[in-house]
Amino acid sequence: MGGGGFAIDAPSNGFDGKITLSVIITCIVAASSGLIFGYDVGISGVTTMVPFLKKFFTDILRRNVVGTQVNMYCVYDNQMLTLFTSSLYLAALVSSLAASKVTTAMGRRNTIILGGAIFLVGAAINGGSKNIAMLIFGRILLGFGIGFTSQATPLYLSEIAPPKWRGAFNSGFQLFIGIGVVAAVCINYITAKHTWGWRLSLGLAVVPAAVMTIGAFFITDTPNSLVEHGNIDQARKALHKIRGFSIDIEPELEELIKWTEIAKSVQQEPFMTIFERNYRPHLVMAFAIPFFQQLTGINIVAFYSPNLFQSVGLGNSGALLCAIILGLVNLASILVSAAFVDRFGRRFLFITGGILMLFCLIAVSAVLALVTGVDGTKNISKANAILVLVFLCFYAAGFGMSWGPLTWLIPSEIFPLKIRTTGQSIAVGVQFITLFVLSQTFLTMFCHFKFGAFLFYAFWVKLMTLFIIFFLPETKGIALESMHIIWGKHWFWKRFVKEEVDNNNLP
Repeated sequence: MGGGGFAIDAPSNGFDGKITLSVIITCIVAASSGLIFGYDVGISGVTTMVPFLKKFFTDILRRNVVGTQVNMYCVYDNQMLTLFTSSLYLAALVSSLAASKVTTAMGRRNTIILGGAIFLVGAAINGGSKNIAMLIFGRILLGFGIGFTSQATPLYLSEIAPPKWRGAFNSGFQLFIGIGVVAAVCINYITAKHTWGWRLSLGLAVVPAAVMTIGAFFITDTPNSLVEHGNIDQARKALHKIRGFSIDIEPELEELIKWTEIAKSVQQEPFMTIFERNYRPHLVMAFAIPFFQQLTGINIVAFYSPNLFQSVGLGNSGALLCAIILGLVNLASILVSAAFVDRFGRRFLFITGGILMLFCLIAVSAVLALVTGVDGTKNISKANAILVLVFLCFYAAGFGMSWGPLTWLIPSEIFPLKIRTTGQSIAVGVQFITLFVLSQTFLTMFCHFKFGAFLFYAFWVKLMTLFIIFFLPETKGIALESMHIIWGKHWFWKRFVKEEVDNNNLP
């Protein structure tokens, strides 16, 4: 482990298998559940549509019409508007915590189907909303759906992908989130000028939900999940399909059966087991990685980028067009991450992306401070608004290659089987509770902090990059069943797990 012992080698256990057509199709279908999350993030741009504001948020519309001097940072500071966005993430928090039990009882695939069905109902209600209460209720159902799929899908992808290519396959979830964001923003751009446009934008969320839910019926559950439920023959067939019929899958199957029996022999509740000392590094990562991801500020920028660009002088159509550009840049960077994550490793992408984001956040803050003044009442020229867009594009690229896909990957691959669903639920729950708090408070913070809001996120990006450098060991190419070895060799975490590794105790 060079450089003080941060990069660690561990055996892959030889169960790599081939990249078969079956595993590609299966992972694409499963990863498509990211569409509903991404579509929902992107569709929040309906909050810039005049007909939508006229029906639900007339106060904001009045601020844009009245010819008084308005602080550009405070135009969209409205608690009901932020509740429209953040209510979904509070619901997702609740369902993601319940999803641990649901995923264990129903399997990974069936949990994805359940989440898609709930999301579909919520999308239909949103499209037909008559009042704010109906709008919020629909958002809550969307949140329940996203909570289930966000917990089950990364687990599904990590368990079904060959260890050598697990990072690339798991990145598919974030890739589909990016596709969902771009699709939603494009639809907003097309429908923005129609009085019924917001209904179409919100209602069309049923399309990705239907695609994902129907597609999930045609894929198999993971071998891990099938063995966990005692379906050994089905697990054998699943392994043959995803690893290739020329591969001897019996050793891998025997390993899965062994680990499942060990997991079932533990009588203690998984939520208690995960707090044991030897799982301290796993638990810290389950909290820290998703918490830090939200403090990059990316989802806040994605939620409110149309509002942000409209506030800095680009107009409604220009604001939505800029959001499309931002989404496309993020999408391209996720593809870069998928291409390099299993070659250069997780740490390299985390650190590179973090440095790029840090520079861009400081640059955006500096531009806004210089051209709008300390109080934010000076008008910003289109040239400077475009400069802000350029920096945010590089920022989105940094995120898309690092904290975007890797936040889903790391928690899904570090936990042993007996606490895997519990660990993933905690990681997703932390992500959604942090997201709820930030989305509920960002517009108020933006109003009071002004350009300093970007410095706030820059501070956190610096902190999280240092955290990765010192505390996250490299996990590329390591089989899930061998993952416990990396903690016993890490300069800091070995004090918690070294005894277990030395004694060859099973985690």
